[in-house]
Amino acid sequence: MPSPDLPPLIGQSPAFLEVLEQASRAAALDRPVLVIGERGTGKELIAARLHFLSARWDRPLVKVNCAALPESLLETELFGHEAGAFTGAARRRLGRFERSDGGSLFLDEIANASLAVQEKILRVVEYGELERVGSSATLSVDVRVIAATNLDLPAEAEAGRFRHDLLDRLAFEVVTVPPLRAREEDILLLAGHFARGIALELGWDAFPGFTPEAAAALATYAWPGNVREIKNVVERAVYRWPEENEPVADIVFDPFDSPYRPPPRDEGEKDETPRARAVATTERPLPDASVPLDLRAALVEIEARLLRQAMAANRHNQRAAARHLGLSYDQLRNRLRKHGLLGSS
Repeated sequence: MPSPDLPPLIGQSPAFLEVLEQASRAAALDRPVLVIGERGTGKELIAARLHFLSARWDRPLVKVNCAALPESLLETELFGHEAGAFTGAARRRLGRFERSDGGSLFLDEIANASLAVQEKILRVVEYGELERVGSSATLSVDVRVIAATNLDLPAEAEAGRFRHDLLDRLAFEVVTVPPLRAREEDILLLAGHFARGIALELGWDAFPGFTPEAAAALATYAWPGNVREIKNVVERAVYRWPEENEPVADIVFDPFDSPYRPPPRDEGEKDETPRARAVATTERPLPDASVPLDLRAALVEIEARLLRQAMAANRHNQRAAARHLGLSYDQLRNRLRKHGLLGSS
């Protein structure tokens, strides 16, 4: 039985329906589940489905973002603390595991938890036992753990950043949510859903639809930000459209696109004056195709330039730059290696 305020999961593509079926099957079993997917794909909604279709549906679904808190705060947030456990701990506080007793605990961005915190999570998953910070008393809890991440956890484990034993326990079932670019049939379906919602909020009588050109632009865009991004893009397009009885024709994918946009700051750049930034980020203009040129060499130069710009715009985070360019992580690294940019990134 879903929660009345639970946002709907919308889609009809085979990839999406397969994930819903997988989550529905896993919900019935009282086992940990890992939800994997890019940012904005709806991992939290899948976690809610796992909870509300389980026998625990009428018990708490507690959520915590492991990336939002430093290690010390995350530990007390998850496991609680006793009065006097540390400076400022004036009274006992129950952690998220205790508050979700009998229900489910959603650990978002679990890859950001430290190895020490991961070890304590493993004990709860394995034995249903924990100790509050500042206490040696063992407490028992009955919690189903649903964890999520946008990272490759096996690779993180091989690199020593994630515990193999915790990964083994959490990976009873792994639900990998497809990115929106793999759900082509759902793009315009989602666009219409979000457009009707914002039109209603704006007081329009009805949503007049998109022009064929606007619909084509939506359907062919790579959507690196997935469902979260399409919601923003569509709602922005509708709210900016001045003619509520005419189909929406103008789609702005990048709200920061402006001739006055500041250039990205290079790492290590010391001089913050506009002149210094302009000199540091000046690129050669595109070659003039009206005169003979070596097209292959020009395309290589343009690709290298776009790679450098994407890396700078994403603070040299390769995974973020890959999403920015609509590439996989391995595809980006291959291109960086091809242009000799891997070592400098």
